[in-house]
This record gives sequence, structure tokens and C-alpha cells, in this order.
Amino acid sequence: MPDLPPLKDKLPKRRLFAAGAGRERRTVAEFLRDETVGGALMLAATVIALFWANLGHHSYEIFRTLHLGPLSLEHWAADGLLTIFFFVAGLELKRELTTGSLSRPADALVPIVAAVAGMAIPAAVYLAINLPTADGRPEGWAVPMATDIAFALAILAIVGRQLPASLRAFLLTLAIVDDLGAISVIAIIFTDSVNLLWLLGAAACVTLWWWLQRRRIDHWWIFLPLGVLAWICTLQSGVHATIAGVAVGLATRSRGDEVTSPAEAWEHRWRPISAAVAVPIFALLAAGVRVSGAGLLGLFREPLALGVVVALVAGKTIGVFGGAFLTARFTRAELAEDLRWSEVFSVAILAGVGFTVALLVSDLAFGTASAAAEQSKSAVLVGSLLAAVLATLSLSRRNRSRRRTRDPGPG
Repeated sequence: MPDLPPLKDKLPKRRLFAAGAGRERRTVAEFLRDETVGGALMLAATVIALFWANLGHHSYEIFRTLHLGPLSLEHWAADGLLTIFFFVAGLELKRELTTGSLSRPADALVPIVAAVAGMAIPAAVYLAINLPTADGRPEGWAVPMATDIAFALAILAIVGRQLPASLRAFLLTLAIVDDLGAISVIAIIFTDSVNLLWLLGAAACVTLWWWLQRRRIDHWWIFLPLGVLAWICTLQSGVHATIAGVAVGLATRSRGDEVTSPAEAWEHRWRPISAAVAVPIFALLAAGVRVSGAGLLGLFREPLALGVVVALVAGKTIGVFGGAFLTARFTRAELAEDLRWSEVFSVAILAGVGFTVALLVSDLAFGTASAAAEQSKSAVLVGSLLAAVLATLSLSRRNRSRRRTRDPGPG
């Protein structure tokens, strides 16, 4: 009797860990571009930082103040890695200004005014709480101004699956204008002294970047060292180094007559690095504040912390919703046809989730590692958490309403 082949030879062969087909085939970079993934990584880094700072505070402080070359790890994250985050923001802003929603200001007037009011009202609320008191810290007025685009879009993507796409466009436009405002504040307000020669060097680098883009020269090995040189010049000039990222992003070419412009291609390439590396590492090194029950209760007695929390939760909601409603009421601008004002209100609450830029501004306003900066960061975390919970509840309700409208059921 001849030998029979092994049973496994008769079975259909399957390759372990083979690439899937269709929707299953996703690269790591594509996975990291997902808004929910970026938000989850940032949240995980924040939780690790909080646990580490409270369970091993001494080792955490040694780690984040460890010097690597001329800067500590904390400063490398704030001045270096966040430049990547702002570079991506600059590219996105350039694309929106040239071919996106901001290229037609009349069409985007409602979210633009909502964003401006959403920066002004929280600052006013903070000052109203801090100016009248002797122990107030009015210099922190810029802390609650910015919305964290990664967290906000992640929450909307998870909770608002039934909500119209125009609501995401509204939030995205709002957040982009918000980022522009925060960048302007960092560049103008938090620059104590300027070294003119270094600043001219940075301007020359950005101008050369713009000229090369106009000449349609797109070699990465030219732009990478040029961008690093622009960052070094900006850092040495006294202006916050992240402004270099925004500047070269805005100087990048974005035109509708190209299939894929450099602004789109580079945003696509750098967004995973920003979401998976730059922002989580910054969160790990910036969000580690010591938290206790008594300390949390004390937050609501200190004007600084109370101002940040109230400004994020109430000020942002009033500013964003009020700005949008009054613009639609008293101008010819209109809300998108498929949007409801109740949904705009939910997004206005969501705009109170301030994290990345708020933590950065806390250090700039009060000084790195100062007691006031730690208190401000704690307030940012508490205020953002409250805004996220309230927004999740509100968006879930709007989501159920949309689902009932689309699927009314029998009868």
C-alpha cells in the first residue's frame, strides 16, 4: 500500500499574517491617520504620565528634565516635536485656505466667527474670575482659548456616527481657525525678546522654502534640512520654535491644478508621525501633574484653576454657539442645510476639550515646572474631561435622534 501524503498537504494552504484584501488591507500609517487612533494614543500617554507622576514623582521629574544635548526632554518635546504638530496644522490650514472651506470665507463665515468668539469669550471669562481677586493670575488668559483638534475629532468620530458629515466639517473649520489664533498668540504674546539677526535668518529660510515651492522643486532632501535650519533660527531668535513649523507649512504649495499638491502629500505623510509620535510624547512629558482629592477640591477655590475650568466648559460653549447663532441671525450667512442647531450646540460643548496647546500655553504663561503651571495643567485636564463627558452625552442624544429619524420603525 503506497504511503499517503500527510493530511495537512490535502488541506487548503493559508498564510499566517498574510495581507488582507479590500478594507482589511491597511498599512500602519493609514491606521495612525485614523482620528480615533490619534486620540487614543494621546489619551494613553496622558494616563501613563498621570500615574507615573503620582506613583513615582521623583523618577518622572528626573526623566523629563534629563538633558539631551542643549535641551531637556521636556523642552525637546515642547519646542521640537510639537513643531511637527504645528507643521501639519500649517499644511492643513494652507490647503483649507487655497482649495478647502476657508477659500470661500463667505461660505465658512459661521464657523469662522464661532471660532473667534470661542477664543474671545473663554479669555474674557478667565479674566472676569482672575482680575477682581488679589491672588488671581490674569496672565493665564490664553490657556483656555484653544480646542484640541485630535481629541475633539476623535470623540465626534466615535460618538457621532449617525451625524451629518457637515458637522465634522464645521468642527474642523472651527478647530483650524482656533489653531491659527493660538499660533498668533504664541508668536506675539509669549515672545519676551527677539534676536533680530536670527529672526531674519528664519525669515530667509521660509522665503527660500516658498521660492522653491513656486519653482515646483519638491525634493525632500532639500526641504528637510531647510526646515531644520528654519527651526534652529526661530529657536535662537526668541520666538517660540513651533512657529517655524506653521510658517513653512503655510509656505508650502497647495493648488487645485495639481492632482496631489505638496501640501496634501506632506500632510498625508507627516500626520501619522504627528499623531503617533510627536503629540503622545509631548503629552507624556507635559501632562504628569500630581493629583489628590484635596488638590482637586482646591482647584475650585483657586481663581487660576477655576477660571480655566469655567472658561473651557462654559466659556467655549457660549462663545462657539453664540458666535455661530448670531452670525446666522444677523448676516446672510447660513448654517449647512443638513445641520441642526442642537448639533451645533453639542459641538460647542466639545470645543471645550483643550489639551495640547493649552498645556503648552500653561508653561509659556507661568513658567515650566512652576506651581502655577502645574495648577493650570490640572485645571486643563479637569476642564477638558468635563467638556468631553458633557459633549459625549449630548452628541449621543443627537446621534439617537438622527437614527430614529432615518429608521422610524414599524407603523
